[in-house]
Amino acid sequence: MLSYPESPIQVLQSPLLSEKKIRLLVKRDDLNHPVISGNKLRKLKYNIEHAKQQQYQGLLTFGGTFSNHLYATAMACKLAGLDSVIIVRGTPLDANNPTLKIAKACGARLIAVDRKTYRRRYEDEYLQELKQSFPHYWVVPEGGSNQLALPGLLELAASLPPCDTVACAVGSGGTLAGLALGLQATKRVLGFAVLKDEHLQDEILEKYPELHQHSHWQLFEQFHAGGYGRFTPELWAFCQAFTEQHHIPIEPIYTGKLFYGLWQLIQADYFAPETTICAVHTGGLQGLMGLKYRGLI
Repeated sequence: MLSYPESPIQVLQSPLLSEKKIRLLVKRDDLNHPVISGNKLRKLKYNIEHAKQQQYQGLLTFGGTFSNHLYATAMACKLAGLDSVIIVRGTPLDANNPTLKIAKACGARLIAVDRKTYRRRYEDEYLQELKQSFPHYWVVPEGGSNQLALPGLLELAASLPPCDTVACAVGSGGTLAGLALGLQATKRVLGFAVLKDEHLQDEILEKYPELHQHSHWQLFEQFHAGGYGRFTPELWAFCQAFTEQHHIPIEPIYTGKLFYGLWQLIQADYFAPETTICAVHTGGLQGLMGLKYRGLI
């Protein structure tokens, strides 16, 4: 099993927080592992345990060319003594891509497919084809959000300090689901979508139908800055200033959108004075390598 120490809590100080009388805590899950950090580690923990118990040869999963999940899966499998096969969106693969280079160094087998094929990644027929081609591999969906991800995310929920509201970035929805299912209804759970998808909430509910029984969670979809992998100069400037002021590195694909969204809500008096918020830093900092490589930052 992948093991890791519980990540620390950091208290933020800023004139805005003092003015609005908001206490903002950050769960530093970017520090829970030196290489595979954040929610990816928590999602993969029990998937890897299952694969080993069932004597699978490794994991098979999906990811974009700069994917945090691709990177984390390759690393986690290497540490766990498992093989990894990763279906990668986009052909041909760039041999100099830093995320892919590290994945290959971990022994991952990268299979490039075109976008049309990649869009089939949730289709039962395509998944059955992959299982026939790789019968000894446990299939994990893109982003790592499945039922086996939940126990690790419930552990995250149990580790949080006393607070009124918990907030996280939302891509595939597993972290939001784990927090909502793991926390009492007296706590609000706020998710900040990092992608533009009008069906995202329905997709999360389809993946985790247990959420239908809970009403203390909410998804904000106005802070995605144009869609997945996109960001504005304003958002990037915010990320740089936040990192410098609070000594917490964030990036504009996931955690930047979370904290930027929180800042906007705090400025707009969305939260009552004396509210304590705990924001979960879900890692993903390797994505900065890809942004620098592409000259985007």
